[in-house]
Amino acid sequence: MQALVIGAGPAGLIAAERLARAGARVVIAEAKPTPARKFLMAGKSGLNLTKDESPAAFLAAYSPEWVRPHIARFGPEGVMGLARGLGVTLFTGSTGRVFPVEMKASPMLRAWLARLEELGVELRTRWRWAGFEGEGFRFETPAGARTLAPAVTVLALGGASWPRLGSDAAWLPWLMERGVEITPFRPANMGLCVEWSAHMAPHLGQPVKGAALCVPGQVSRGEFVLSTRGIEGGGVYAIAAAVRDGAPLHLDLLPHLDRDAVAHRISRISPRESLQNRLRKALKLDPVKLALLNEWGRPLPSDALALARKIKGLDVAHHGPRPLAEAISSAGGIAATALTDGLELKALPGVFAAGEMLDWEAPTGGYLLTGCLATGDAAGSAAAARLFPAQSAD
Repeated sequence: MQALVIGAGPAGLIAAERLARAGARVVIAEAKPTPARKFLMAGKSGLNLTKDESPAAFLAAYSPEWVRPHIARFGPEGVMGLARGLGVTLFTGSTGRVFPVEMKASPMLRAWLARLEELGVELRTRWRWAGFEGEGFRFETPAGARTLAPAVTVLALGGASWPRLGSDAAWLPWLMERGVEITPFRPANMGLCVEWSAHMAPHLGQPVKGAALCVPGQVSRGEFVLSTRGIEGGGVYAIAAAVRDGAPLHLDLLPHLDRDAVAHRISRISPRESLQNRLRKALKLDPVKLALLNEWGRPLPSDALALARKIKGLDVAHHGPRPLAEAISSAGGIAATALTDGLELKALPGVFAAGEMLDWEAPTGGYLLTGCLATGDAAGSAAAARLFPAQSAD
C-alpha cells in the first residue's frame, strides 16, 4: 500500500480517486460500517451538489480567503463534471442550485464506489483511526488493532458537526500533539436559540415566509421555521455566521414595503380599532408574523411611524447559536498556517488534509459540498505529486 485515505466522505473519495488515477495503490479506512453517511443524509432532502453562478459570486461565499484558490480550481464545473462522469443527470433550479434529476445521493455514491473499485482502491469499513503509533497510523478494526505506515496519507475525517454520522473531531488532540495548529471549532449553518413565551406555542413548527433577516451588510430573505428550540432553516443559516460572531439581528416583516409606506397604510385605519385589527387590515400580516411582532416588539407603540419602525426592524431576541453537534457544518479546524499550498501538514510531511477538517466555512446551497470536493481534489493531487514526483514534473 502506497497511499492511505482516512475518511470515506466526498473529500476522501475524490482524494482516493486522484491518487489511484496517478497509479497509487490506495486504501480508504472508514470508521463507520458504510461510507459517506453525511453525504447520504444531505441527499435525503434533495442532493444540492453545487451552485451555478458567476465565479466571483461563488468564491465570495467562502471564508477565510485562503481556501478560495482551491475552489477556483475545482468549482461548480468540476463538481458537475464529476457527477456527469458517474452517469448522473443534472438540472439547475431557478436559484442556480444544481441537483441530480433523481434528487438522491445514493445512485451517485454507488457509481462512485464502483469506479473506485475498478481503479483498485480498497475500502475498509469499521476501521477507526485511533491515533499515531510511531510514524504509523493505528486503527481499531473488527480483527483487532492494526497499524499502517503508507508513503502518503490524506486525512478527510470531517469537522465537528453531526458526530453521530462520524464527524466527531476525535482526531484533534492527536494532531495537536504532533504540532499541527488548530483553530477552535464553532457551529456554522446552525439555528439560533430562542426561549419562546407561552403564547407562541400554537405557532411553533410554522414557517415564516416573505420576511427578511438582517445583519449589517447582509439581508436574507429565505424562509425559516419557528421550532420549539428557536429559529432555523435556510433563511437563518445564511446570516448565522455573522450572528455567531456578534452581529445584531433584526427581522423585517414586510421587506417589499419601505417604512413610510408601512406607516401610511397603518394611519389609514381608524385608531378606534384595536391595534391588532389595524395591523391585520392595513398590512395583512399573517398570524405567525403578528405573533412574532407581539413576541419581540412589545410594548407596541400606537403611533403609525413608530410602529412601522418596529415592523421593519424587529430586534430578534435570541440566545446565540444552537450547539455545535446540531450544526449542519462547522467553522474552525486545521489552520491555514499549518498547511502548505498543497494542503500538506507542515508538521507531518507526507500527510495531507481535506474537507471540513480544514478551517473554512460557507453557507448551504451547494457551497459546502463543492468545498469538500475541491479540497479533496487538491489534497489527493498534491499527495500523488509527492508520491510520483517525476510524473508530476512531466
